[in-house]
Amino acid sequence: MRKDLQEKLKRMPKLLSIGQVAEIFSIHQDTLRNWEKEGILVPLRVGKRKDRKYRPEDVGVIMDKMGSKLTLPQLEQFLWKSADILRGKIDSSDYKKYIFGLLFYKRISDVWDEEYAQVMVEYKDETIARADYNHRFQVPKESRWSVIENRAENIGHKLNEVFDKLTNANSPKLDKIFDDLDFANKDKFPNETIQRLINHFSQYNFGDTYISSDILGDAYEYLIKQFAADAGKKGGDFFTPREVERVIIQILKPHKKDHIYDPTAGSGGFLLEAFHYLKGREDEKVARTLYLHGQEINIGTFAIAKINMFLHGLDSADIRRGDTLANPRFLDSNGSLNTFDICVANFPYAIKEWEYEIFKTNKYGRIDGYEMPPKKNADYAFILHILKSMNANGRAGVVVPHGVLFKSDVSSRIRKQILENDLIEAVIAMPAKLFYGVGIPVAIIIFSKNKPDNHKKKVLIIDAEKDFSKGKNQNSLRHQDIQKIVRAYDNYKDVEGYARVVSLKEIEENEFNLNVRRYVDNTENEEEIDVAAVWKELKLIEKERQSIGKKVTGFIKDLKYPV
Repeated sequence: MRKDLQEKLKRMPKLLSIGQVAEIFSIHQDTLRNWEKEGILVPLRVGKRKDRKYRPEDVGVIMDKMGSKLTLPQLEQFLWKSADILRGKIDSSDYKKYIFGLLFYKRISDVWDEEYAQVMVEYKDETIARADYNHRFQVPKESRWSVIENRAENIGHKLNEVFDKLTNANSPKLDKIFDDLDFANKDKFPNETIQRLINHFSQYNFGDTYISSDILGDAYEYLIKQFAADAGKKGGDFFTPREVERVIIQILKPHKKDHIYDPTAGSGGFLLEAFHYLKGREDEKVARTLYLHGQEINIGTFAIAKINMFLHGLDSADIRRGDTLANPRFLDSNGSLNTFDICVANFPYAIKEWEYEIFKTNKYGRIDGYEMPPKKNADYAFILHILKSMNANGRAGVVVPHGVLFKSDVSSRIRKQILENDLIEAVIAMPAKLFYGVGIPVAIIIFSKNKPDNHKKKVLIIDAEKDFSKGKNQNSLRHQDIQKIVRAYDNYKDVEGYARVVSLKEIEENEFNLNVRRYVDNTENEEEIDVAAVWKELKLIEKERQSIGKKVTGFIKDLKYPV
């Protein structure tokens, strides 16, 4: 039985009212009444009013009916409460890595216990039950959750030891996952605080029998989003709004066995969105044929992405750590950049301090045919890296600041070269305030190495700035907004006030400026005003006002007040 239910039931009388049962199991009373009608439940009827009273055996029936699995809302609420334990102890921007680390540790330990028990039931042989081949992750005996759960002193130091052992036992699979965690700092983590966290996570079993990977993955995504909102502007460093990712993935439409690459992976949202897209379009078996690749420079965010993949059951996703511009990690046997069917990215904007000199050596051919990007702005360095990472039929969807579309420094010459190579298929202006703590509007550029014939020497310009749901601190895209963008791209036709197919000749005449407002006029038609009629109406109103004024003056005189 779930530990949280055990605790609730301990505090309750032997006979429970329908309200108490509904509260314990977080279900509606009507659900219990319906099960009674179906003959599943037969509670006692007590007193003149025949009130329902549920005995321990009735509670057992309810548990069998419901199963032991947590619902998504229950799990989300539980995980967010774990942040409350750390509030005031450490910076809010650091909550996520510690809570994510503990959640993942609890998951793999509980799954190991579950796998062990299942093999023991079947073979009744402890050696077989402990064998590595029967476990998704290796959890040494001294690293089980129960060891931490039963420890009273120096818990933080012990946790650090456990993480080291888990990493070594699962290398290279778990390399660097726990590297950014240090629970041994007693100023940040007094023993009592860690004890509270451990007790909190010990309430639930996180094995597959209790929480499916789909539910756990969705709850983890919820937690990432909550932490991004809590972190404000810094939240954008590791979280791209799912609606923005959805627009790009639905435009690019991943197919079976596609290789998908995100050079600035963040929490891995783009890669997961590709998986979910194909799972919804085909099925999970087909979705699992995707090859998912990502690189992330920040060690904490790298760990979030890796854990995100593991919790969604995507162990084969290849997430690597490193600086994509200075040290790209996806290379072929010749030391050249790997190329992919689909590239996706929301790179960090306008980085001033980047490895300009290393990029300038052109070791990977990223500036072949292009000028060197500006020294104080890495935007086009990321774009050139992505273009080089696309295979002969490759497509890419990239979120960019609007300056990429029209800046007139060296960036304009790179933009000109990209357009002359006919690599830009579409430009989509997005609404402002879609990202946490960032008010600037962004655009999406769709690149293609092999455009369809009817797209060649053309660029589809879409102005989607006005279609969104307004929020207090952040705007969001609705389902209809996403579908409107995707439909406009798929049709690749003019839509008055919204989209235009523009020839490269016209773009050249505009000095290769891609400012959306130059091509799509989204201003609403103002109603024509009949000035003569309005003037006539104003004169009538003035005449009426004077007439009323005379009457009021007469009334005042009749009352013998001075006028």
